[in-house]
Amino acid sequence: MATRPAAGLTDITAADETALELAGFLVFLDPPKVNARESLDRLAALGITVKIATGDNAKVAERVCDELGVLSGGTLTGAETEAMSDAELSAAAREASIFARVSPEQKARIIRLLRQSGGAVGFMGDGVNDALALHQADIGISVDSATDVAKDAADVVLLDKDLGVLADGVMEGRRIFANTIKYVLMGTSSNFGNMFSAATASVVLSFLPMLPGQILLNNLLYDTGQLAIPGDRVDKEQLLAPAHWNISFIRRFMFLFGPISSVFDFATFALMLFVFDAAPGEFRAGWFIESIATQTLIIFAIRTRRVPFLRSRPSAGLLSASLGVVALGIFLPLSPLAAVLGFDPLPVPFFLALLGMIVVYLVLVELAKQWFFARAAQQPAAPALPRVRRRGKDHHVARRAARFSAPGSVSRHARRAPLAPRRGRPAPRRGNRVQGPSHPRKS
Repeated sequence: MATRPAAGLTDITAADETALELAGFLVFLDPPKVNARESLDRLAALGITVKIATGDNAKVAERVCDELGVLSGGTLTGAETEAMSDAELSAAAREASIFARVSPEQKARIIRLLRQSGGAVGFMGDGVNDALALHQADIGISVDSATDVAKDAADVVLLDKDLGVLADGVMEGRRIFANTIKYVLMGTSSNFGNMFSAATASVVLSFLPMLPGQILLNNLLYDTGQLAIPGDRVDKEQLLAPAHWNISFIRRFMFLFGPISSVFDFATFALMLFVFDAAPGEFRAGWFIESIATQTLIIFAIRTRRVPFLRSRPSAGLLSASLGVVALGIFLPLSPLAAVLGFDPLPVPFFLALLGMIVVYLVLVELAKQWFFARAAQQPAAPALPRVRRRGKDHHVARRAARFSAPGSVSRHARRAPLAPRRGRPAPRRGNRVQGPSHPRKS
């Protein structure tokens, strides 16, 4: 800023800008958000590496990192990346934290090479120049105040321009996945054990071990109790790193805990037949109660690798739902509905024996769980060789077309029918391009 006296001047021209006295410098500052450092710390704690790809000057980007206290792994400029081969840039991109003066094409190339190195890459951008990189990323992220081009190219549009929202989303995704795995492990192991027990009993016994309606009622109660699993607490260590679907792990878990469930089913069969000399109605009532109790209560052991209740407390909803289902399962064979459901009354000593079997079952499951997770096969695997991650052109086409499409099929006649010429216009010749309407239509 500079000044000089200008008495009597009414119009100012460029020629009047002489003999000025310096008053000072005007600096435009765009400081980082107050919570930006906290958000970056949360992302780092979740195992997420943050890199900056910008068209701005390298010094500007480095200054922002210094203000946030971010330890930089180095800076690459667009000219440097252009001179590198894909192999060289792939190695350098894993180490560098800042990519400055990069063009839209260079951003997209960096994203592509980072994905090919084996990582899952998300890209957050809000400008027209970010569209290519948003398409190349595993998940493109934009904000509500971004340009229309960026929002159209993104998979997710944030209503709040805050990195903390990303950390919340990652944590929620990992929590949902962890709770999903709880249900899968419990369902596969319990169902495998119960079906094995039912098949064996059907061969050995002279009557059905459980009627079809009783099996459906058992499953209904069992699944109702598990509706509370999505709201269950998740251990902290399950949120620190991404989890992956591992069918081999699920299979090993099923083949260990399924037979344990069958062992206690067979113990119940022996108790009902040889101790209480149970009739078919009593036998079915006894196994119904034991089955509901064991396969519902096992969730408290399966839901965590820690010692349940002592080091990992379930949510109040899961605890109430599970205990409520067990109580209802015990009540039904004793209720006025017992005869309608095909159950006969059970002697009181059976419930004392059932209590003892449930305690032994849960202790055995906990011991088996500790042994299972201590084995080398269940330990985190060494980093695998980089695998190429591809999200093809079809993904982008389907995403763009989704908003203009409706489910349905095109008939063979419609696919083969020739284009009808518009009134007053000749039919298009072969090889000519037919221009459709400018506005989108549903197809």
